[in-house]
Amino acid sequence: MKEYVSLSEEVMAAKDQGKPVVALESTIISHGMPYPQNVQTAREVEQIIRDRGAVPATIAIFEGKIKIGLSDAELEDFGKSEGVAKASRRDLPYLLATGQKGATTVAATMICAELAGIRIFVTGGIGGVHRGAETSMDISADLEELAKTNVAVVCAGAKSILDLGLTMEYLETKGVPVMGYQTDVLPAFFTRTSAFPVNFKVDDAASVARTLEAKWDLNLNGGAVVANPIPEEHAMDERAITNIINTALKEAAENHISGKEVTPFLLAKVTELTGGKSLDANIALVKHNAAVGAEIAVQLGN
Repeated sequence: MKEYVSLSEEVMAAKDQGKPVVALESTIISHGMPYPQNVQTAREVEQIIRDRGAVPATIAIFEGKIKIGLSDAELEDFGKSEGVAKASRRDLPYLLATGQKGATTVAATMICAELAGIRIFVTGGIGGVHRGAETSMDISADLEELAKTNVAVVCAGAKSILDLGLTMEYLETKGVPVMGYQTDVLPAFFTRTSAFPVNFKVDDAASVARTLEAKWDLNLNGGAVVANPIPEEHAMDERAITNIINTALKEAAENHISGKEVTPFLLAKVTELTGGKSLDANIALVKHNAAVGAEIAVQLGN
């Protein structure tokens, strides 16, 4: 296994010194926003984590390796590259075997983080049960990974392009706790609230860390969702974003877009229809998640 995993110098030093490490995905770099904004945002998110006493580990697949932490040059190269594969659990072996570049999704980042002994992972939002999944069976691999991989995911809830009710039901079935960070309800990515209550409200990073420690001490395998609402000043109007998402969903159906192509299409369409405001919101919520995730990692220890 170790032959596939390559730790950056910064992450290796953190491990040696017992510093907390926070995992970051790379799909947001290659599929989430254009160059050079993607690289700039990634660097800013990494710095937020460092400023709060933890060490960032952006995870990506290239040169036949799972890179746990990217150097500045690697991050730049990855951000500029075109045609990078979107890597989930099923894709990891093939991408490693063929030496192709892969941007890790939530599911793949969780797998790679656990391989490296990292227990806190910061992202934008998790995948979930897609609308119409009762006929399409379109359910994100993120949910199954949360059921079995011991990594906590700090996110702004699930994107409201999904069926949030069914997503919460799926997580309940799999025994995945959904903790609302200073909130009683599940945030819906661009908006701070939804109609769905979280399992537990947690008021600070120490409470999250104690809950995670208790879960894993009991050998209750699987991750947890730490749902952290987008900051109020960056949140979007719920009615407006719902109308835009419905328009985007209709267009996706008309164009026969399905599978893992749905989410990037919808997010690109939402960015277009909001005049770029949704991209600004996305960046703001990821940065906020990074701050909270670093604080939890520090409380949890290495």
